[in-house]
Amino acid sequence: MSPPLLKLGAVLSTMAMISNWMSQTLPSLVGLNTTRITTSDTLTQISPKEGWQVYSSAQDPDGRCICTVVAPEQNLCSRDAKSRQLRQLLEKVQNMSQSIEVLNLRTQRDFQYVLKMETQMKGLKAKFRQIEDDRKTLMTKHFQELKEKMDELLPLIPVLEQYKTDAKLITQFKEEIRNLSTVLTGIQEEIGAYDYEELHQRVVSLENRLRDCMKKLTCGKLMKITGPITVKISGTRFGAWMTDPLASEKNNRVWYMDSYTNNKIVREYKSIADFVSGAESRTYNLPFKWAGTNHVVYNGSLYFNKYQSNIIIKYSFDTGRVLAQRSLEYAGFHNVYPYTWGGFSDIDLMADEIGLWAVYATNQNAGNIVISQLNQDTLEVLKSWSTGYPKRSAGESFMICGTLYVTNSHLTGAKVYYSYSTKTSTYEYTDIPFHNQYFHISMLDYNARDRALYAWNNGHQVLFNVTLFHVIKTEDDT
Repeated sequence: MSPPLLKLGAVLSTMAMISNWMSQTLPSLVGLNTTRITTSDTLTQISPKEGWQVYSSAQDPDGRCICTVVAPEQNLCSRDAKSRQLRQLLEKVQNMSQSIEVLNLRTQRDFQYVLKMETQMKGLKAKFRQIEDDRKTLMTKHFQELKEKMDELLPLIPVLEQYKTDAKLITQFKEEIRNLSTVLTGIQEEIGAYDYEELHQRVVSLENRLRDCMKKLTCGKLMKITGPITVKISGTRFGAWMTDPLASEKNNRVWYMDSYTNNKIVREYKSIADFVSGAESRTYNLPFKWAGTNHVVYNGSLYFNKYQSNIIIKYSFDTGRVLAQRSLEYAGFHNVYPYTWGGFSDIDLMADEIGLWAVYATNQNAGNIVISQLNQDTLEVLKSWSTGYPKRSAGESFMICGTLYVTNSHLTGAKVYYSYSTKTSTYEYTDIPFHNQYFHISMLDYNARDRALYAWNNGHQVLFNVTLFHVIKTEDDT
């Protein structure tokens, strides 16, 4: 093909691609194929998963408002996303408009060339007819060359007609792009007050207000237990595993203590993931064997019951030394007052939002549970509460916000059956079931940071989620 034909073919190929792209992409850009541009009223709607929810449900006997606050799954609201999508759409339309302008200039330039070429072809055709009528006066060779050139140019005539049509289409596209840009600019102006930066500031402000509200929440009351989530299968039938509720968010170390007696080895893992994969970071050899499975890690130290005694040991992981030890006066030990499953579980050490606790039984309290709040540094008993619940009838127990929750069994069908509030020195019978999936629980402790129960369930390390009921403190509360 000659150079003019090559040039024209390239232009027509570009036109075809642009026409195809415009027909397929433009509808999706402006929302004609699957969605449509909505009004500003519609843009203000936020689905439940995208916004905070505050439910006011009731008032307690003292007239305090009881509320439920549900946090969003994501921090950014839908209007933020729609505003960002609108800006992206405007940018695409503007880029497309610029491309159309460039194409339009090229089209007009080439179109003028085509028109000129068309005129030349028509003149050539007329001249050819004249020459054909008078061909006897010309040499046969010259006639044949001229005829071949004409035959080569004849197929361009219908192509030129199509080119005219495509040039009109480009002009139409240019006008539609201009109209679309005007519409989108108008929409952006309508919701301009809700641009990204302002939306972000509003979300941050709302989060701060809700955090302030959370600070006013009183300690929660246990309402529900869900799960379990099986984290790992390891060790013997009895054991303990835990994290530190006072550790920072970046500190997710896990400690693992297999068996309920005749052991002094504590294994440390940097994270839950390392714990699951078995990648130990450190091993500690305690100076004494422990008794039971009711140990607790609190503020960087391990608290455990020394074997065959009622002595509590505080051991520092950082220094590898015993920082304190103290006898828990009158506390039964060595399977005198264990939980129903035995295992030297006489003394149960635990922590909650308030501090460090010891749960045990004494002869003076007829074998019923005694709750003692401990000084975390000296292990001194700060205050004690005597309950009427037999320690040997309890499957396991844990503290949440100063309230002791006791399960009725360590076997299948276990539920939280009894609770005792140290704030009011009162008890109540409860009925909060949970799924004892592996039929034998030998450790059950609450972690205030994770708001979860850690459990050792027949050689399975599992987690239970808890639902707590909160009351917002008023100015009259002390």
